[in-house]
Amino acid sequence: MAHKIGIIYASVDGQTEKICNKIYQHFLKKNKEVKLYRIEEFDIPILEFQTLVIGASIRYGHHNKQISEFIVQNKTALNKISTAFFSVNLVARKEDKNTANTNPYLIKFLKKTKWKPNFIEVFAGKLDYSVYSFIDKIMIKLIMKMTDGPTKSDKPIEFTDWKKVDGFSIKILKEYNAS
Repeated sequence: MAHKIGIIYASVDGQTEKICNKIYQHFLKKNKEVKLYRIEEFDIPILEFQTLVIGASIRYGHHNKQISEFIVQNKTALNKISTAFFSVNLVARKEDKNTANTNPYLIKFLKKTKWKPNFIEVFAGKLDYSVYSFIDKIMIKLIMKMTDGPTKSDKPIEFTDWKKVDGFSIKILKEYNAS
């Protein structure tokens, strides 16, 4: 039986999707059988996969509700396969909040869902005031002001560490190759 990898994500402004596509391309280059799904499109039995990677972004302090519900409802099946989870948030742009052990959103999420994926990571997202609604722009500027982040920028600021994304993919593939 071929080892199948699934990647499921929820993305508000596209950065989580971009990260998932990078992981997907990495797996394809290594000739792995991999499928990529938005959470809204995922309707495959979990146990058809030997590895499942799940990515979710933060908005106003919370991960995507569909991702949270999916994990809680499917924890038994998820615990039978190899799993990876990553969070994408702007707080992770700070050195003291960019690991699974130091990122408050990721810690809170894992505690709330009572889930322990095999691989956990956090990536800094992208700040792009030009795509936010008026309300989002105000809220995000307020959050940035409170966390000493940029409150003005005409161009998107990408905080994502792409080498870290590659490293996450490599860790997952090492387990894949070991099984």
